[in-house]
Amino acid sequence: MARAWEDAFLAPELPGVRRVALRTAITLGNGSALIPLLRLARFGAGGAQLDGRWPASRTRLTAGTYHRFGTPHGRQRFSWVHIDDVVGIVAFLRAHPELAGVVNVSSPYPVDGVTLMRTLRRVLGVPFGMPLPRAALELGAFVLRTETELVLKSRWVLPERLENAGYRFRYPELEPALRQIVAERRGARRAAGAQVGPQ
Repeated sequence: MARAWEDAFLAPELPGVRRVALRTAITLGNGSALIPLLRLARFGAGGAQLDGRWPASRTRLTAGTYHRFGTPHGRQRFSWVHIDDVVGIVAFLRAHPELAGVVNVSSPYPVDGVTLMRTLRRVLGVPFGMPLPRAALELGAFVLRTETELVLKSRWVLPERLENAGYRFRYPELEPALRQIVAERRGARRAAGAQVGPQ
């Protein structure tokens, strides 16, 4: 679907019109796709997400959200980017009119699923994380109204054009990015608690 959109976006002749198609990795920030993973880690289920076979429903096949079994042992690739870098990259692209076409918006250091969850546990101070088989992930995804392909599908994206053009990532590494987000969430909760406290 994304490639079809890009083809339609970039194909017509539009003299003098610069077009940039952003291929954005999973964006991490306060209120992002990270939240369900933080919950899993806090409740002791922050181990590897183990892929496996699962029946395909007609609805998911039609919507294109069904994940076919691919990478075993929790080693699926996880490309990500911090929300502050998304904002920084948009500003950088505005300042660099020579860049056009498809641009990967992702950290230069993707990780695998095992490393993602291990890093999350370390940031949260949770010593153990139980691995989750696909059946448990499917049940959790149903309850959270999301899709398992977000954590089970391998995504390996590198921002070569951005780096070659001179963009410097604020959060190139996963652990500092996660620590900033978790600290921001804790600060927001403390501020909210202070507002509803005794007057």
